[in-house]
Amino acid sequence: MKIRDITNCIEEIAPLNYAEDFDNVGLLIGDYNTTITGVLVTLDTLENVVDEAIEKKCNLIVSFHPIIFSGLKKLNGKNYVEKVVLKAIKNDIAIYAMHTALDNSIIGVNAKICEVLGIKNLTILIPQKNTIKKLTTYAPTENAEKVRHALFNAGAGTIGNYINCSFNINGVGTYNGNENSNPTIGEKGILHAENETCISVIFEKHKEKSILKALFEAHIYEEVAYEIVAIENLNQEIGIGMVGELDEEISEIDFLKFVQKTMSSKGIRHSKLIGKPIKKVAVLGGSGSFAIENAINAGVDIYITSDIKYHEFYKAENKLIIADIGHYESEQFTKNLLVDILTKKFPNFAIILSEKNTNPIYYL
Repeated sequence: MKIRDITNCIEEIAPLNYAEDFDNVGLLIGDYNTTITGVLVTLDTLENVVDEAIEKKCNLIVSFHPIIFSGLKKLNGKNYVEKVVLKAIKNDIAIYAMHTALDNSIIGVNAKICEVLGIKNLTILIPQKNTIKKLTTYAPTENAEKVRHALFNAGAGTIGNYINCSFNINGVGTYNGNENSNPTIGEKGILHAENETCISVIFEKHKEKSILKALFEAHIYEEVAYEIVAIENLNQEIGIGMVGELDEEISEIDFLKFVQKTMSSKGIRHSKLIGKPIKKVAVLGGSGSFAIENAINAGVDIYITSDIKYHEFYKAENKLIIADIGHYESEQFTKNLLVDILTKKFPNFAIILSEKNTNPIYYL
């Protein structure tokens, strides 16, 4: 099995196209065509994690956080990033990271937090913009059904709970091939009019390559006329953060204690309690101060995240509780999620959960 087999599996649930622009995701070190001896899954790639990979004969580390985030100008081993990169290269260990691509997956980081906390009826807190495109093409009417179904099979035409969605208009198309043409219908040099069907479908942008491949293979024309445009419709399947509900209301203090215990938080920093039971909850793993207003607009009772600064707690304005449970604590179950996904896909291959606690923060 090759590294590409593992990364393709991960990218089915967390396409790299949906990582945030500032992020650095994908195969950071190594060759996609390398044969894998074992996979070690971790939240962070530190030196002791590379040592663990060496010990357990894993030549691929799948890490949530990217060890290379900004540009490397030198590799002298003078900081922890350079030391990790050098050790990985010296020992032929590849490193792959998906970070915000998995944050933006509907079954990713935040869905896992909700699962652990028993939060249900989930929707995305901040749907990602500009993730949907529309394809319009024109096929001979006799060829239209084949083209349409090829597009559906490639992943086009899904809207929420509906599949095989398209819009079709019948009309007449004209063309006149030059001396180098080889028309499937009609003769070159002669203007031809053909009954055609205009087919429009929407698709998620990461599927564009496979959808165009399906279009060209199913269409009978030598030259296929088509256009692709980005549309501003929100995609409820892709985005960051999650909103859901508890089965039953619970008091603020009891819920905070439950979260602290369940997430193994050494201490929860939170805004002022507002004296109402907790039912509707928003979560966002990692640094989530930018989404406080979104949580308020979602009408939640509490917003669970991390890395909230002093003045940002004021933004609660008695409309909700902001709870900072710790960055590592909010993302700790991500590696379990990845191990579960990869183990189900590759049940006879060594997918190993790292035993290293990579939390850089300690408490008295």
